[in-house]
Amino acid sequence: MPNPFRRLVLSNLAAQLSEQLALAAAPLLAVLTLGAGAAETGWLQAAQTLPFLILALPAGLLADRHSRLGLMIGAEALRALSLLGILLLAMNGRLELAALAALGFLGAAGTVAQGVAAPALLPRLVPREALARANRGLELGRSLAFAAGPALGGSLIGWVGAGPAYGVAIGLSLLSAGLLIGLAEPGRIPAASRHPIGELREGIAFVLGHALLRPILATAILFNTAWFILQAGYVVHAVGNLGLSATGVGITLGLYGAGMVAGALAAPRLSASWSLGALITVGPSAAALAALLMLGTAALPSPVLAGVALFLFGAGPVLWTIHTTTLRQAVTPAALLGRVSATVMTATFGARPLGAAAGALLAARYGVEACLLASACGFLAQLAVILASPAARLRALPA
Repeated sequence: MPNPFRRLVLSNLAAQLSEQLALAAAPLLAVLTLGAGAAETGWLQAAQTLPFLILALPAGLLADRHSRLGLMIGAEALRALSLLGILLLAMNGRLELAALAALGFLGAAGTVAQGVAAPALLPRLVPREALARANRGLELGRSLAFAAGPALGGSLIGWVGAGPAYGVAIGLSLLSAGLLIGLAEPGRIPAASRHPIGELREGIAFVLGHALLRPILATAILFNTAWFILQAGYVVHAVGNLGLSATGVGITLGLYGAGMVAGALAAPRLSASWSLGALITVGPSAAALAALLMLGTAALPSPVLAGVALFLFGAGPVLWTIHTTTLRQAVTPAALLGRVSATVMTATFGARPLGAAAGALLAARYGVEACLLASACGFLAQLAVILASPAARLRALPA
């Protein structure tokens, strides 16, 4: 792979580690230091994911009209600034839940810009036939971050407090930006000046009108909604019902990342023997099974069962991400990549605050067990959607 791609992979790894460490630290800080319950952690999750709903489309427009590398560097600087704010408030004993949510929102805005620009830039750095391999490289970095970030965040907060956890996250964001500085971005033909609304509508219409991308989008929306209903109550469920400490919560969340690593490492072997449709459907299938196992912990409070469920949540869906991203890049015109990525992010990641808010309401009214049940229903629905779609029957990438 070319050197710019290798630097992009390392930058992505550092950015993902920073994000996962901070995302793991925030609910633990809220529960253990600020005394938050399930409803409060659900609203915190909603605030930290709201930028995906309201900022992804503007970020996609910027990615198609301006430097994608510049957008990614600015995103990491913004994330570092938000983490520094949390660190300073925590060190001075002035951190409150509202400030934690507001600064989490700011950091997530940087994550949105990074998430839109990177997949739009990737096809400019590697040839079409290497896209699947390149996406596996990026997903392996993300998987390693999901494996190490939550465990590291939980351990640091459990052992020495929030300061070191956020300090490490700040350093990783700055490292991510530094790795991108100086890279030469391949040139693009300047787009004709058009009204921003028209450009955004073009990206949305392409996704909704495409026979393969439309059911993939619907499946991802259901997946993310169900996942964040589960996330809204998981920390409280793990501490209150499963008897886990901060370190134990971090370890179980780290098993999710370990599953992602296992899935990413298995991807080349599976790609050689499985059809593209099978690789796409294995993720929703694994997620549905994992959701039923997690629901079982309401009746049988077993940290081991929860850990197995989280491992499956990582192992199957990472194969989905690799191959649906490759499919999207292969069927989308180059000039639309930023807006199409943004459309997908808005709909799928935008489902996260809705899921988190629904989880908060369910937890407040009926308890965390209601979150587990609603989440399982959502994961079964996403499996039904993808199994009924033409994407499940693909043998290989379409021409």
